[in-house]
Amino acid sequence: MPVGVGSAFAAASPTTGARPKGPRLRPGDTIGLIEPASRSDEAFDITLVEEAIIAMGLKPMRGQHVLNEFGYLAGQDKDRAADLTAMFADKDVRAIFAVRGGWGSARLLPFVDWDVVRANPKFVLGYSDITALHMAIAAKGGAITLHGPNASSAWGKASLESFRPIAFDGATLFYKNPVTNDDRLVQRRWRTQTLTPGKAQGHLLGGNLTVLTALAGTPYLPSFDGAILFLEDVDEAEYRIDRMLTQLGQAGVFKNLAGVVFGQCTSCVASNGSTSPFTLSDILRQHLASLGVPAYQGAWFGHISDQFTLPVGARAEIDADAGTLRLLEAAVV
Repeated sequence: MPVGVGSAFAAASPTTGARPKGPRLRPGDTIGLIEPASRSDEAFDITLVEEAIIAMGLKPMRGQHVLNEFGYLAGQDKDRAADLTAMFADKDVRAIFAVRGGWGSARLLPFVDWDVVRANPKFVLGYSDITALHMAIAAKGGAITLHGPNASSAWGKASLESFRPIAFDGATLFYKNPVTNDDRLVQRRWRTQTLTPGKAQGHLLGGNLTVLTALAGTPYLPSFDGAILFLEDVDEAEYRIDRMLTQLGQAGVFKNLAGVVFGQCTSCVASNGSTSPFTLSDILRQHLASLGVPAYQGAWFGHISDQFTLPVGARAEIDADAGTLRLLEAAVV
């Protein structure tokens, strides 16, 4: 049965995957709120988050250390890790939403009780710096997680229409960038570009390029063999994108990929106003087209006002020619 609005979301046929899965959400379920990275500016920020969760028909529960402060972080590393572990251990908590990103999630990883995470499958939702949690949970054998809006995101209609079918219904979505109604002869916004043509299937792994790259060489980066790697970023000059892709390639992350999807790279230009001899597309072609696997850029996720929710660890298929992605299994049970 089709889900979503327009051509952006539609059902696909599921298959069975090997990753553990958390339970689907039901009206009235308790959602654990954590701040694993940067701190919120004021208590009202959390009030707005709680109101948004209530508007979804769910019940928010704050972590013990939410609204703590430690410099630019939302509390001490061990305290933020304790909140994450406690939310996994609490049988009444159905899923875990990260309030925001920023920086700091990687710092808490050594203090998480990964046995508790593995024993209590449930999804974590968030993006940007929350990539560190997604990757570590995947590396440590935890459940499928959801790369999507942070709890403090705007939660526009399109974001909700991607998240709700996945989290509540266990739907397997078909993702295609929205069609805009700009007064132009041909659509210019939200266009995808094929880097290498073809179709590929694999488990989705990825997130923010900067955060993922910083995990290289640590025990918190999973194997990408047979994976469809998805990446996005914000406020990174072209040469820094080049540098990070170079590092990942030399670290072997690209060696056995099935395919690649590069989402939005918001404000990815030099901050000093200088122009780069290489465009972002040039750099992506240099690093990704040479892999010989299907790849495309411009997918509708990243640091934008609305975005797709992508299940990290779920099997999917990409069509690089069409610029589309479809899930081959549900993210929840």
